[in-house]
Amino acid sequence: MSADRMKRQHPAAAAARTAAFGLLLDVDGPIASPESRTIAIPSIIHDLLRLAHAGVPVAFVTGRSDAFMRDQVVAPLVAGGLDDDIALFGVFEKGGVWAPITAAGLGEIALDPAVALPADARAEVERIARESFSPAMFVDEGKRVMVSIEQRVGTSAALYREAQGRFEDAAFRALAARGLGIRYGDRVVLDAEGAAPYRIDPTIISTDIESVRLDKDHGAARAIDWFAERGVTAPRWYSVGDSRSDYKMADHVHAAGLEAVHVDVRPRDGLLARDYEVAVRGDLVHDAAGADFLRERVAALGG
Repeated sequence: MSADRMKRQHPAAAAARTAAFGLLLDVDGPIASPESRTIAIPSIIHDLLRLAHAGVPVAFVTGRSDAFMRDQVVAPLVAGGLDDDIALFGVFEKGGVWAPITAAGLGEIALDPAVALPADARAEVERIARESFSPAMFVDEGKRVMVSIEQRVGTSAALYREAQGRFEDAAFRALAARGLGIRYGDRVVLDAEGAAPYRIDPTIISTDIESVRLDKDHGAARAIDWFAERGVTAPRWYSVGDSRSDYKMADHVHAAGLEAVHVDVRPRDGLLARDYEVAVRGDLVHDAAGADFLRERVAALGG
């Protein structure tokens, strides 16, 4: 995109700038507590505001819905005093939905209908979860292009894992019976065109049923492109997450020829070998590790 075209499309980006670094942040784990599903450490909001106001491009790249982000992340940022001239962006549902984050809150929502789960398939798996597994899990009603079934707060991890496996098996069988091309672990059923465009993707607190085109590399690409269209770039990007799929954010950065550093806040699963730096935060995990990382980034800016 030419500089003149960029200025016409985004007048606010007339003064292009290069930040010292950018941030690509998963939400569950490094930002929001996986137990409470809220931002439980106050310094996280404080430091996110310090970084955004210092000109650091910050993107939340999450499987969460825009509704969750509006209530649990954007609202505390706005309440903390978010300025107008900031570079904050949200990518939700692993790249299927996105919006800018402004001083007024979450901006206009955009989505890609091409990656949406068919409505009849969505209705069936949500019915299975509600009718047979509601004591352990609930349907995330805010999702627009995917289905997410989440562990109820207060349900033990052992009880949830047992129910999760049975739900995923039931969902796989129901979707395969409909002729939907679907992947679940090593199990694959192809559709009439010989393809499997959807998958069942478990996490420690949820199950996502989604397009195979959705993932954290897709979300990272959307975020970095959004910043670049507004004249904001960075030579180094830190990605932070608690699952192996979160490495894909750094994979995209590295493949794009930029410096990538991935911070794994749940390293007990084993660090992945990569051609870029992979870091941990000592013995800290989840949001404690995320808070520690953000404090370090503020300090690096002289804050």
